[in-house]
Amino acid sequence: MLPARHRLRESADFAAAVRGSGRARSGSGLLVVHARRADARSEHPTRVGFVVSKAVGNAVIRNRTKRRLRHLMADRLPALQPGTDVVVRANPAAATATYAALGAELDRLLARVKALA
Repeated sequence: MLPARHRLRESADFAAAVRGSGRARSGSGLLVVHARRADARSEHPTRVGFVVSKAVGNAVIRNRTKRRLRHLMADRLPALQPGTDVVVRANPAAATATYAALGAELDRLLARVKALA
């Protein structure tokens, strides 16, 4: 489970991570990862948000996809620098991907985003 202090909740925070200055983005057929590191937040914990649209599937599939991504990101929080905001967007193929495939793709995209930021 992703602790509450590590969750993005406000739409302005999502928009800043996706469209704001100083951001990095990396994507694939399964996921797109947006990250933004703000110096003003350097003492705050890393926050993560998820975007899973109706294109991914019905409510049951969307919620299952979000639960898998939340669990995968909870394990990867220590590897991210404090003060980083991350938004993970699931593409429709994520609905049928295995847990291992999602984890491997998330690792690859996070490494690319960290290198860009």
